[in-house]
Amino acid sequence: MKTLRDAEVGSTVAVVGLHGEGPVKRRIMDMGITKGVEIRVRKVAPLGDPMELNIRGYELSIRKADAEMVEIR
Repeated sequence: MKTLRDAEVGSTVAVVGLHGEGPVKRRIMDMGITKGVEIRVRKVAPLGDPMELNIRGYELSIRKADAEMVEIR
């Protein structure tokens, strides 16, 4: 399973599914990360946390732990 954390800087990926439980999964969905959406990875901080993404026309920073819950292709 490939996750958002594994995505290369500059790549565009599609969300296949979300993993997680209850409020954590809901928070990820509230940020606009849902099945089928395309995400462009803009930058990753030097230590890998956070990641800066372009999604649905806006910029989003997400932690590594949250990025691991997003399955991509």
